[in-house]
Amino acid sequence: MPDYSAPLRDMRFVLFELFDAEALWARYPRTAEVTRELADAVLEESAKIASEVLAPLNLSGDEEGVQWHDGAVTTPVGFKEAFHLYGEGGWIGLSGDPEYGGQGMPKLLSLMCEEMISAANVSFALFPGLSVGATLALNAHASEQQKQMYLPKMYSGEWAGVMCLTEAHAGSDLGIIRTRAEPQANGSYSISGTKIFITGGEQDLTANIIYLVLAKLPDAPPGTKGISLFIVPKFLHDETGQLGARNAVRCGSIEHKMGIHASPTCVMNFDGAEGYLIGQPHQGLAYMFTMMNYERLGVGLQGLGCGERAWQGSLKYARERLQGRAPGSKSVADPIIVHPDVRRMLLTQKAFNEGGRAFAAYVGMQLDTAKFGDGEAQQRAQSRVSLLTPVVKAFLTDKGFDTCVLGQQIYGGHGYVREWGMEQLVRDARIAQIYEGTNGIQAMDFIGRRVLANGGRDLMNIRGEIAEFCAQASAAEMAEFIAPLQSAVQTLEATTFKIIEQAQQDPNAVGAAAIEYLHLFGYTMYAYLWARTAQLALPNTAGVEADFYRGKVNTARFYMQHCLPQVDALAKSIVAGPSAVMALAAEQFG
Repeated sequence: MPDYSAPLRDMRFVLFELFDAEALWARYPRTAEVTRELADAVLEESAKIASEVLAPLNLSGDEEGVQWHDGAVTTPVGFKEAFHLYGEGGWIGLSGDPEYGGQGMPKLLSLMCEEMISAANVSFALFPGLSVGATLALNAHASEQQKQMYLPKMYSGEWAGVMCLTEAHAGSDLGIIRTRAEPQANGSYSISGTKIFITGGEQDLTANIIYLVLAKLPDAPPGTKGISLFIVPKFLHDETGQLGARNAVRCGSIEHKMGIHASPTCVMNFDGAEGYLIGQPHQGLAYMFTMMNYERLGVGLQGLGCGERAWQGSLKYARERLQGRAPGSKSVADPIIVHPDVRRMLLTQKAFNEGGRAFAAYVGMQLDTAKFGDGEAQQRAQSRVSLLTPVVKAFLTDKGFDTCVLGQQIYGGHGYVREWGMEQLVRDARIAQIYEGTNGIQAMDFIGRRVLANGGRDLMNIRGEIAEFCAQASAAEMAEFIAPLQSAVQTLEATTFKIIEQAQQDPNAVGAAAIEYLHLFGYTMYAYLWARTAQLALPNTAGVEADFYRGKVNTARFYMQHCLPQVDALAKSIVAGPSAVMALAAEQFG
């Protein structure tokens, strides 16, 4: 498995040069104390944990995997100690509410730490990541008593949080779930049903597990409007949090999966388990989306993290592996990094990793403004978070997986061999395109609910921001970046209007175009961020860190010339319409 070293220089560039994070945090009273000095210390310590504690457990965790026996799950050697260290260090509560023991750090900072942990050990990252998402849902929707009980223990890592949505017959169609919640005389509810694909549903890392369970009350209206959300603890507890009897919830089995072997994916059986309603009845799906939207950004960061580790490994390999000779070389063999095709693959990895990091941070900046800001800026940020969440989940994971495959290809035959680690990255990265709503569902959500439902209003707001940037970035040396960006934006706009027109005539138009349209938008957003990067880097290409900034400029140039042209092919496919997609009858497929 390739070693992992957190890309701190690039993270600092994104935070403090591209987005001027310190000035952003200074605007809001709740983040004003987050200085660059503090942020640097957080990044350094997170990088140390990722590289020294978590990364060494990645290969051994994959090989050992999790073990299930009679309802109990054992995690690989070293995971329990690492989780305790992670929890005691305050990392689970890094962005948590300070009133309940969290540290209140802004998302723009915490997402960098999330990327590091996913790059170091994505199986491990799922445990604290789910707890963070559960605490967000509880903090937003639970009663004060519930928050006082659960949040401090979950922030500290003493207890873990898990979400329980999926059922075998329902999949992503949550409106038809069958798990029932029967009111009890003492104010609690009896929860019965079976949930599948429950990440971390059983483990030996924490003293208790807090399940957030979607279920239906006896009088629930049909469909998604009848779903309520319940807290179901693995162990019952008294008012002080002292643990008592085991609740009627057990892990029936774990899945045997392609990747993330050190993360248990569980079948959970609730047999009249005691549960407690969160908020109001029949509002459970809306409440759970607080957690799911966080997890979707987190899953995007998983894709990015896997891609970053693949890039680091393949770059090191390409510099050391001697094979073939460069034109005019008199060596017996040269490092494969001299070969144009290898350089193409490496540059593609670099362009999508660094572009993805900038895009994730752009979304993190919107999240911070939506949480800590006010007025028009807050409302605009909230709209952008809604628009961009499915894109950051789907595009970062699609490109993260592609980047891992490129890394495997650079290794050649060794990339297919277990001990080199690249095949594990490919296996681990693959799930990110599937869970938390498949990327196809994300694309349907993006085009249908986020773009077409409001006539592209939020999309046009971002278009306006890009147009303003292009207008002020008028220096001659920026032309090679601005011209392709403007062309991509024009293609995106024309394609959007074409889909609106097609959708009015054919209901299949949206589904047929969804994935390609999301990718068209993703490529365009990366182009915007790479153009902004080039503008910052160009004046520094002869300074103290000339190599770093020249690398930025040249990667931006590569992206514009070799990656961004994909928008033209995508647009051509989209405007062709759905007729060919739908023409084949089901029985004609073979």
